[in-house]
Amino acid sequence: MKSQISSKVVFEECMGLVPQETVVVVVDERTKEIGRAFHEYAKDHAAESVLAEMRERENNGMEPPKAIAALMREADVLILATSKSLSHTTARMEANKQGARVASMPGVTEEMVERTLSRSYEQIHASGEAFKKLLDAGNQVHLQSPAGTDLRFSIEGRMAANDDGMIRSAGTFGNLPAGEAYVAPVEGSANGTLVIDASMAGIGLLEEPLHIQIRDGRAIEADGFGAEWLKNVFSTYGENARNVAELGIGTNPYAIITGAVLEDEKVAGTVHVALGDNSTIGGIVKAESHLDGIITRPTLTIDGTVVIKDGEPVFNQ
Repeated sequence: MKSQISSKVVFEECMGLVPQETVVVVVDERTKEIGRAFHEYAKDHAAESVLAEMRERENNGMEPPKAIAALMREADVLILATSKSLSHTTARMEANKQGARVASMPGVTEEMVERTLSRSYEQIHASGEAFKKLLDAGNQVHLQSPAGTDLRFSIEGRMAANDDGMIRSAGTFGNLPAGEAYVAPVEGSANGTLVIDASMAGIGLLEEPLHIQIRDGRAIEADGFGAEWLKNVFSTYGENARNVAELGIGTNPYAIITGAVLEDEKVAGTVHVALGDNSTIGGIVKAESHLDGIITRPTLTIDGTVVIKDGEPVFNQ
């Protein structure tokens, strides 16, 4: 990477690295140069830094090799700079249980790092906390968009998370770049139409919207750009890959839509809905797939109160 500023933000502001700790950086062929930059910085600021390369996974949510999983459990600070997401894996959860502080960066690019990880995260933290409180207190959600989304579901009893980039306590986890508040909808409660109009994990930028019909918490039909690919995911990874897994609200003012979902889902003014595994974020469904789809200009209503109107927050943050 061109600048050491981003590495400093990652390890000092976000991860709270101290000299006595061990850092593990997991990469694959496409991300190894970015991971190497983090590794080189960590070598000068930690007791040890290990750079571990694996083959690129076939899908977001697939487990890493056993040797990599074992190494992850030994880290104090764990950077997952990989092409496909390891966020929703047992290996990541086990690392957290052993006390690792984990930053997941699926699909990370050098441009993304320079754009979104060279600035303070104070504003992102405040916005995420405001949305987290709304989601924690909420029960019934109605999500709409100009592209045709009209989806209702329950979040009753579910606790939200503020992915604000502050991964400083033992056993904590988040994305970098960060910037979203998210919650796992109650399984079986979602019904309606989901229209992804910006980008989708595994596909990238959408040339036209992807329409997904949702019934009793599961995707039952898909039409539009990427529909056949999505149907193949369902066939490959089973019925649980159809689960409506997550509602996320973007809170990062520095992020832009590029087709890299790691950044796209953080864009302020968007929301995203994921299909597949939610067992790692407070739900009960396990699947080797977790696919986020980004929706622009959303209107989000919680318990009858509009909190986002056409992408703009309409409450006091």
